[in-house]
Amino acid sequence: MKQWSQIIKQLTLLTQFGLSLITPLLLCLFISYVIMSKTGAGWVFIPGFFFGIGGSATFAWKFYGTIVNKENKKKKQSRGRSFNRH
Repeated sequence: MKQWSQIIKQLTLLTQFGLSLITPLLLCLFISYVIMSKTGAGWVFIPGFFFGIGGSATFAWKFYGTIVNKENKKKKQSRGRSFNRH
């Protein structure tokens, strides 16, 4: 049963990561589309694309840092010897 909970946890993290990467890009492109349809300025898609990629990269960096910190805490806890594990 513990194995299934670990699999579901990893699948949830992967799904969250994917959605959080694509959402800023799609949101910025949608806003660019709305601006273009109201003003007729087609060049708005270029900054919208780069702002979306920047938002996705920022999230990916923070998510990576969070995962690394969790792994480091697990390693520190497993390294120490407790009363029952000597």
